[in-house]
Amino acid sequence: YLEDGLMSEVKLNQNKVVRELKPTLGAIHLWGIAVGLVISGDYFGWSYGWASAGTLGFLIAVAVIALMYVTFIFSYTELTTSIPHAGGPFAYGLRAFGPTGGYLAGMATLIEFVFAPPAISLAIGAYLNVQFPALDPKAAAVGAYIVFMTLNILGMRIAANFELFVTILAIGELLVFMGVVAPGFSMSNFTANGWAGGEVLNGTAWMGILASIPFAIWFFLAIEGVAMAAEETKDPRRTVPKAYICAILTLVALALGVMFFAGGVGDWRQLSNLNDPLPQAMKVIVGHDSGWLHMLVWLGLFGLIASFHGIIMGYSRQIFALSRAGYMPTYFSKVIHRFSTPHRAVILGGVIGILAIFSDSFIVIGGQPLTANIITMSVFGALLMYIIAMLSLLKLRRSEPNLDRPFTAPLYPLFPCISLTIAVGALLAMAWFNTIVFIIFLGILALGYVYFRLTANQRAAAPVDEMLGQKSGVE
Repeated sequence: YLEDGLMSEVKLNQNKVVRELKPTLGAIHLWGIAVGLVISGDYFGWSYGWASAGTLGFLIAVAVIALMYVTFIFSYTELTTSIPHAGGPFAYGLRAFGPTGGYLAGMATLIEFVFAPPAISLAIGAYLNVQFPALDPKAAAVGAYIVFMTLNILGMRIAANFELFVTILAIGELLVFMGVVAPGFSMSNFTANGWAGGEVLNGTAWMGILASIPFAIWFFLAIEGVAMAAEETKDPRRTVPKAYICAILTLVALALGVMFFAGGVGDWRQLSNLNDPLPQAMKVIVGHDSGWLHMLVWLGLFGLIASFHGIIMGYSRQIFALSRAGYMPTYFSKVIHRFSTPHRAVILGGVIGILAIFSDSFIVIGGQPLTANIITMSVFGALLMYIIAMLSLLKLRRSEPNLDRPFTAPLYPLFPCISLTIAVGALLAMAWFNTIVFIIFLGILALGYVYFRLTANQRAAAPVDEMLGQKSGVE
């Protein structure tokens, strides 16, 4: 009997090992992850917004979205420090609104983080194609998935150190870009043809500004992914606020610098609808054969790699958390014993991303480039998650006034309400201008909800998670 009891305890402990993550990260790692998750948005994607709104119109869109993100991060940090859970938004939605709220937040986050990497991997392929014209960008994108999925599986500490390294290099390269093109900068170049549909802010210009919203969001998309590393962070209640606040200030400064300097070197219209606007902008100043250009292409890859690698880290933790709570097949909550990483979750997101890379061979949406549509889908997921997160914050302030809050949102409830209002408006505007992608987004949510309704027993059998304040499968 004693022997059987001992074996049962050993099996229980082994199960605990493969279902939990190990805290190994400090504040500097979190800052590196936060900036790294987003920094590829400075290298590509945003210039599609110029095509819709012009430089001046897009500047308005970026200013509004920057306000949304600043108020969001100061509010979201309260949730992250109060509930430091690998599920991030899923955990907040579940605790505030029950399993349905958890499903919506988790699924929205999953869409955001699974659809962003294919767009980034295609940009990696485009940058490599500048150096090696014979290289197929899609083959390079698949190669990037294989390399960085492997790195993520090898351990969080290794992955986070690598993320910090490439993030610092990427920031340095953006500063080099600004310095090299600065002598050719002209504000008259930036403002020429700056309004979509004319030289004044008219009805057409406002429509262009609204249409450019997803590409303004791309400047900041995925910074919230740090929340999904909170369970692997030492003393998250102190380190997370420092990392988030420093990261959002870093990103706002870089976004404005890149946009102004790239738009002021020549005819900015030649840079819109490109996956590599920075090398093309630098060509105007230094020519095609300059060593500066080759350096930008090679080091510019670090910015893309930082985001690509970081978002793989993020989606794997979201899949892991959803699976552990019974919202996805529990198969994907397995953690590899040697490295303490959710390897099956890493692989699942990679398979979906690689399929998305090749989807343009049989899916054409609205005549838009594949990258633009993938970005739009990812942004739909992000906006829905932001809305649920801010509603969760407001709800938990009322329903759990005694919840330990190491960091509280400043100017509450003003900050979360500003973020919530802008996010709702942005979602409605995007749905209007991207109807087909929005319908596909709703279709994915609907299919997921069918699975959610059919698997109540699976959630009921999931282990109790004390951090969520309830058994995760109970309505």
